[in-house]
Amino acid sequence: MRTLAVPGLALMLGVGGAIAQSGDLRAQDQTTKPAQSTNANPATATEAAAKDSQRKADEFAEASKAINGPAGNPECVWLGRRVVVLMWRDDLDTAFRHLDLYDRFGCPGGHVQATFRCLVRFGAIDPKVPDSLNSRVHACWINPNAQPQTANAGGQPNAPAANTPAASAPAAAQAAPQPSAPAK
Repeated sequence: MRTLAVPGLALMLGVGGAIAQSGDLRAQDQTTKPAQSTNANPATATEAAAKDSQRKADEFAEASKAINGPAGNPECVWLGRRVVVLMWRDDLDTAFRHLDLYDRFGCPGGHVQATFRCLVRFGAIDPKVPDSLNSRVHACWINPNAQPQTANAGGQPNAPAANTPAASAPAAAQAAPQPSAPAK
């Protein structure tokens, strides 16, 4: 009986190892099909990349027009917005490495702080909406003093206020509590 048990056990262990290494073939087929379908039309991918590149260039131009000083420089905008996004996603180690680069380019650290404060003020971001975090970070980078609107008049929950200080003043008056006098 023992003579049959040892080879039988070895055979079972060998077959189990082979099955574990091969994995689920259906899962492998599903992962390759989407990659093939995205490569079906390279012209569409090229158009999408061109639109994305143009959108980024427009955002940098908007930032340089709206912000005076080094915070409007393209390298400061790009690095600063990345720092804020990484901080929002709790990737603080990477955020601090980017912040070191941001400082090395002579970019103002106070603008990152004000942008993150603005982002936190607006609260939760809907993960189902594509680019909602990036668009909110960009809006807060352009106008770090933006205040969330208390009334949902625009149809978008937690949408940033307009980029002009005059347009955000009524929303700021409604949403921000008045500071009390300092105690003496």
